Amino acid sequence: MSEQNIEQFGYRQELKRSLSFWDLLIYGLIFMVPIAPFGIFGGVFNASGGMVALAYAIGAVGMVFTAISYAQMAKAFPLAGSVYSYAGRGIAPPVGFIAGWQILLDYILIPALLYIVSGIAMHSFVPAIPVWLWVVGFIVLNTAINYFGIELTARANRVMLVGELIVLAVFLLIGVIALAGGKGTGDFFSPLYNSDTFSVGLIFGAVSLAALSFLGFDAISTLSEENREGSRQVARATVASLLVVAVLFIVQTWVAALLVPDRAKLLNEGDPGGTAFYEAAEHAGGHWLYVLTAVATAIAWGFADALVAQAATSRVLYSMARDRQLPRFLAKVHETYRVPEYATFVVAVISVGVGVGLTFRDDYGLTTLTALVNFGALTAFLLLHLSVIVHYLVRNRSRDYVRHLLVPVCGLVILGYVVIKAKVAAQVVGLSWLGIGIVVMIGLVLAGRTPTLAQPTEPPAEPTAPVKEGA
Repeated sequence: MSEQNIEQFGYRQELKRSLSFWDLLIYGLIFMVPIAPFGIFGGVFNASGGMVALAYAIGAVGMVFTAISYAQMAKAFPLAGSVYSYAGRGIAPPVGFIAGWQILLDYILIPALLYIVSGIAMHSFVPAIPVWLWVVGFIVLNTAINYFGIELTARANRVMLVGELIVLAVFLLIGVIALAGGKGTGDFFSPLYNSDTFSVGLIFGAVSLAALSFLGFDAISTLSEENREGSRQVARATVASLLVVAVLFIVQTWVAALLVPDRAKLLNEGDPGGTAFYEAAEHAGGHWLYVLTAVATAIAWGFADALVAQAATSRVLYSMARDRQLPRFLAKVHETYRVPEYATFVVAVISVGVGVGLTFRDDYGLTTLTALVNFGALTAFLLLHLSVIVHYLVRNRSRDYVRHLLVPVCGLVILGYVVIKAKVAAQVVGLSWLGIGIVVMIGLVLAGRTPTLAQPTEPPAEPTAPVKEGA
């Protein structure tokens, strides 16, 4: 029996299997965006006391543990629902519902966040066009591409990735030349450690913002039912994409932190306009580099990243809806293009409402929206780590204590502390969202729709003997 056979879990193969390992890897890289720090650099710099590279390094460590846990669960359950499917089948269906509900706080809001950042970037050098109009334009374009099939999305991803890497290479080259020429504004190691501002709480608070840049490797698992090469390829792509961007994030934020033209102002007043990175680029190479990095951010966040974010979100809605844990119409698959049709449009509508609405605020709600997206993702990741322990160690009596106990425990500790250090506003709204999810679940139970998952039509492929296979 093929490990891709989802009939063993009680589902029909409805989505089209057309993606290779490289498609998945590129998808993850695009979702995380190799130049993601461009858009939130100022906020992370301010929150970390200038130690932005350290915040990204710690975030990378925490996310590596999470990526390994995702890889393990992707092999056990090659389904489209991501952490919803993993927690639901690894622990229990009600836990899966809560995990899916929490990750929705991330997935539903992140497209709107991406559109706002891109709109700000475009508006910064084309002020005649308002931010909200840029937001609407990006949403319409991405919805059309996603509607016409995952293969079109994959082709667009390849082009976007090459463009982002070229821009990043240009910035790093010009930045290093500028530093060698004496344009640096800070001590070389200050982006990694500054004794004047360092505290554990401060850094982990900044990590709760920097975590936004890493979100996306987890979305690879939402394409498990569209992957043609087996679940192990999903696992490999998940870990590989995270490791690649971790290095890129640390290097680019280190260089940018040394080129901030007014460090004191950024530390004291923050970056309400979201242009700190572009200003550092301008300091290094002139206004043309400001424009290049701003345009690249707009295209990367508003087109490439938002494109895959919308695709991932629609797959989570689709997966929960086919289990009758969200309205059934969201599970409708287009007969020709084989994509979650109505779920794709629902994501677009939500993005318009949230994205356009926040563009009329003075600060665009960027910091709060970032914190909310991260809070939803991180709390869902906590349930993911628990799923690994319960599924492998408790149920299957695995003796692989490194991947099935040590790794998830480390992930729980690091991410748990990050959640504790998140902004109070994000904690309040995030916990309120969790409370709503619990109420919804109680409502489902009272209505006779207790969260359940489709039953296998044949014994599951996961062995009951101790697990020893490699990653």
